Amino acid sequence: MATSKDEMSYNLTFRKYKEGDHTSGNYGDQIFAEDTSHKCPTYVHRTPPCQGSCPSGEDIRGWLDIVRGVENPPTDMSMQEYAFRRSTDANPFPSMMGRVCPAPCQEGCNRNNVEDFVGINAVEQYIGDTAKTENFQFDAAPALSGKRVAIIGGGPAGLAAAFQLRKKGHASTIFDDHDELGGMFRYGIPGYRTPRDVLDHEIQRIINLGDIETRMNTRVGRDVSMEDVEKEFDAVIWALGCQSGRSLPVPNGDAPNCVSGVKFLEAFNKGLLKVTADRVVCVGGGDTSIDVVSVARRLGKIDKLEAEQAPEFVIGGYVAHDAAFAAAREGAEVTLTSLFQRAEMTAAEWEVHEAVHEGVRIDNGVMPVEVIVNAEGRATALRMAKCELEGGRPTPVAGTEYDIECDLIVSAIGQGGDLEGLEGMDNGRGLIDADKHYQVPEKEGHFVCGDIIRPHLLTTAIGQASICADSVDHYLAESEMAKRPKVDVHHFSLLSKLQETGLEPGGYESGAHHGTDSAEYSVHNYEDRSAQEVIASDRLYLAHFDYTPRGQRDTEVPDSETVLGHFEERVIGFSEAEAVEEAKRCMSCGMCFECDNCVIYCPQDAVFRVSKDKKTTGRYVDTDYAKCIGCHICADVCPTGYIDMALGDH
Repeated sequence: MATSKDEMSYNLTFRKYKEGDHTSGNYGDQIFAEDTSHKCPTYVHRTPPCQGSCPSGEDIRGWLDIVRGVENPPTDMSMQEYAFRRSTDANPFPSMMGRVCPAPCQEGCNRNNVEDFVGINAVEQYIGDTAKTENFQFDAAPALSGKRVAIIGGGPAGLAAAFQLRKKGHASTIFDDHDELGGMFRYGIPGYRTPRDVLDHEIQRIINLGDIETRMNTRVGRDVSMEDVEKEFDAVIWALGCQSGRSLPVPNGDAPNCVSGVKFLEAFNKGLLKVTADRVVCVGGGDTSIDVVSVARRLGKIDKLEAEQAPEFVIGGYVAHDAAFAAAREGAEVTLTSLFQRAEMTAAEWEVHEAVHEGVRIDNGVMPVEVIVNAEGRATALRMAKCELEGGRPTPVAGTEYDIECDLIVSAIGQGGDLEGLEGMDNGRGLIDADKHYQVPEKEGHFVCGDIIRPHLLTTAIGQASICADSVDHYLAESEMAKRPKVDVHHFSLLSKLQETGLEPGGYESGAHHGTDSAEYSVHNYEDRSAQEVIASDRLYLAHFDYTPRGQRDTEVPDSETVLGHFEERVIGFSEAEAVEEAKRCMSCGMCFECDNCVIYCPQDAVFRVSKDKKTTGRYVDTDYAKCIGCHICADVCPTGYIDMALGDH
């Protein structure tokens, strides 16, 4: 049967020629160097680009290999629990992050050079949701050090810091000025994206470690002074987040019915905002703006809303809508404007697509130039103009102005910190400075992590919290701050794996030894460069991998006719079979996944599998150097780039 045009055009996973090449070389000349080569294979562990791109530093390749069955759990543990433990070493929120993280790991995935990235988020959600269903808990925390740390802020960064500190033996107290923990997870993202029962479970699992106290509805700088906190605690971590939105920098941008996206979402998530206005305009283009317009379409409007019940008064905290308002909802007109063209918007492409599907109008390549107000000073329209970006700054194009009539304007163009009462911490930009160890400069015992350094992703805040906890640990021990590795992530440890499987090397044998290939006191023929190198796709043998389309989660996205009042979760998680199949698409970059290519293709039978009683992840194959002729075929056919022809280099 003839090969289809689609298969020839789109289903290729390997190209014999690079762009511009047109002649075939002699592979035999390249491969068969015979015994003139002095180099032999070394097995080299490097960091995969998914992990290198993950601000939390999760061992993504590790937990994907566990789900797919390459790395085996201890005999008394299920695959699901083992994957949960590996994933939460860096990030204690697998269910949350599997749903809402924009997944820079997927952008970095080497599988993009084959056909499409691995659905990392989908598998992570499966791990997290299974952990909730099975009620997996973290390992018991170690004995207490006698030190207690104050954590100011109970959002993703603060909770992650408490989690990492407790794993190091330190107690903590979280101060938060809300009723409940969760920060941006709870108050900045709609519940149909971060289901509250799942969020509550992941938070409670952290609290269950013990000796993590909470003081809710308590604001440092108002209800308790910073001086009192310093006296009571051995160190302080500032994880305040950014709860203040920027107003529109245009004339009349401070009109009463011009509100921030942060406050709009907080009012909705607290259950205060039940309906919105007839005509809503949101200025943005990022993730927050997508949440705003999606919520506005779901809330809708009601006719004859009393003036004192206008959305801006609810958002401002002066009143709350009655739950009965929901019964009288009608659809609202909702428009999103963005400086950038659709392909360049910072919001995820699929979220933009879903917003349009739900009935949101999107105006791209435009900027606000003025808020039009009536005699009472309330906004009645937002004047827009097409814009050009010059040096990253938008400039309106003369003669392109137009008005969008509206009753509520939401600004989602950035966030800042609220440091009222803590002015001594303010760096002049409403944020707190941090050094490379996440210490606050010139404030001994004070550390900082999360958006209050610079607003960014949730995963960034969680990753910073881990490093911050390391720094606090050094500070409390009065030891010198350790130099951070070049690739600063939660690395797979072969030694830990050997200890787990009862294969730990023996004690050192003194005396002269020529090489270590038969010694029992060392890990033979293995080099760990994961702290220094991220493995690129050009080190892999991509021709090994078949074209395999990415498995995608099902979604239930309402259309413009059914979106009103639709607050059910949109993403449907993977089944076990779906999670395993998607995990199998992982190419295990930088780590052996036991494909046997090197064993099969070695012409001298120099490469061999280690005996079953000595086999574990990272120790699957070995080399008999008495047979090896240095032909480097094993390195050429290694799909994961795990083999270097390096032994013998000087």
